[in-house]
Amino acid sequence: MRAGLILSWTVIAVVLLWAVVPGLFTGYDPIAGVPVEKLQAPSGQHLFGTDAVGRDVFARVVHGAVNSLSGAFVAVAVGLLLGTLLGLLAGSLGGVTDAAVMRVVDVLLSVPGLLLALVMIILLGPGTVNVAVAVGVGSVAAFARLSRSEVVRVRRTDYVEAAFGSGGRFTAVLWRHVLPNSLGPVVALAALQFGVAILAISTLGFLGYGAEPPTPEWGLLIAEGRNYLATSWWLTTLPGAVVVAVVLAAGRISRSIAKESS
Repeated sequence: MRAGLILSWTVIAVVLLWAVVPGLFTGYDPIAGVPVEKLQAPSGQHLFGTDAVGRDVFARVVHGAVNSLSGAFVAVAVGLLLGTLLGLLAGSLGGVTDAAVMRVVDVLLSVPGLLLALVMIILLGPGTVNVAVAVGVGSVAAFARLSRSEVVRVRRTDYVEAAFGSGGRFTAVLWRHVLPNSLGPVVALAALQFGVAILAISTLGFLGYGAEPPTPEWGLLIAEGRNYLATSWWLTTLPGAVVVAVVLAAGRISRSIAKESS
């Protein structure tokens, strides 16, 4: 189990380095290709092979990490901030506010996340940032429900009641005692949602709502190779394997955080 956690952190660290310093991992241009080298199988020269216009697929995967990861970070930030705020308000105020917020959350949870993201994209328009915001809005309900349940649990503890009994202001007690002690499971969900966001952004990129060609983006790379599945399996399999590895690594890290916070 410990080895699996170390491997998961290693995968996340590598893809983060891809996003920050791609030049350390490949010297090939992700945009310009060499037509005479098109559709070459993986080799020592081209680790992930080349695509239909002679571009190095590994270089496109490495340079595409910045688009996929930045989109996932934006999505998680939107869901985490909005969801935690709604959960904090509902759990701390209770009464009518709690009922109203949770009914809205129930409505959002009843709509499939991908469908909700597509509706948001129709309103906002395509593009990497809009896709990230749409995916983030789709995760607000999950963050709000978990945050609300944790706030209600912490709100009833003895030390919070003692803080109120000693004259502590409502907002000060929430900020100093309730919020910090209810964030553990929420952070674990954020780690899990990071992998889910990458998968959702890649799916929407595959459908054509993300980055525009020839910009490298993981979902777009898989979409570009689908017409060559019979002859050039590496165009979809290897970028897809990277997405799967990142999603599984995020899930493993999320379980570790949840175990430590319980």
